[in-house]
Amino acid sequence: MAVNLSAAASFMATHARLLDRRRFELLSGEINADAVLAAVDGYRNPDGGYGWGLEPDLRAPESQPGGALHAFEVFEEIGPDTTPHAARLCDWLASVSTPDGGLPFALPVADPAGCAPFWVQADPAVATLQSTAFAAGVALRVARHDQAVREHRWLAAATEYCFREIRALSEAPHAIALSFAVGFVDAAHDFHAEAGPLLDRLAPFVSPDGLVPVAGGSEGETLRALDFAPLPDRPARALFKDAVIDGELQRLAGEQHGDGGWRVDFASYSPAAELEWSGYATVRAVSILQRNGVL
Repeated sequence: MAVNLSAAASFMATHARLLDRRRFELLSGEINADAVLAAVDGYRNPDGGYGWGLEPDLRAPESQPGGALHAFEVFEEIGPDTTPHAARLCDWLASVSTPDGGLPFALPVADPAGCAPFWVQADPAVATLQSTAFAAGVALRVARHDQAVREHRWLAAATEYCFREIRALSEAPHAIALSFAVGFVDAAHDFHAEAGPLLDRLAPFVSPDGLVPVAGGSEGETLRALDFAPLPDRPARALFKDAVIDGELQRLAGEQHGDGGWRVDFASYSPAAELEWSGYATVRAVSILQRNGVL
């Protein structure tokens, strides 16, 4: 699995936003948590939430659940270091949650320029498993090293909402919602005994080869085993045989382009987003390969 990290670094310097350049440097041990936190702080609003295109296809400045997902990703990556902004983000999420503990897919957007239609057209009064699972799942990973997040009332309510929604599933959810539900249950396994049976409930919806087409997505857009189970020694890995994971790691390493970067297989809704997703995908690829002992 030949990966050119020097070329990847050059790609990031040429094309990636500052945040992902800092995340890439953190992976290589060149910087500490403070530098990454300084970069993500530029997307933070006074209400404690995150916007301003932190979710690349949601360019609007307003704080959004999608922004919370990406902020929590950073707060996980800096572990064991913590930031008080993580608990404050939980405060904001509690303020925009529905009475049942769920999160709407997106909140109102004043200016839809550069935003994907599915963000702009979302009903802010209706909670969804996808949005709640993508925020709560990463927050649970932050909770492993951040007591303030672990004990926050928002996370408790959001976790119970996701448990109820997953128990109620009678058919496979949309592929992206399914991937976040699996990620949520995998993270919840560290704190909640009911996570194991819920992973078993989701397992029949995931193909043994890990290939789950994204309905309504770009031509050929498909989720794969590493989208459901990116990390070794986690419960979600039980969904796939070792040979499937090994093949997917080889595939991921081989997807590095000649310019050093990786790409996504879904549509972007602005030129800025297309570049930003490429930087994000490069950080993701290097992180997964690194955590799986390939690099």
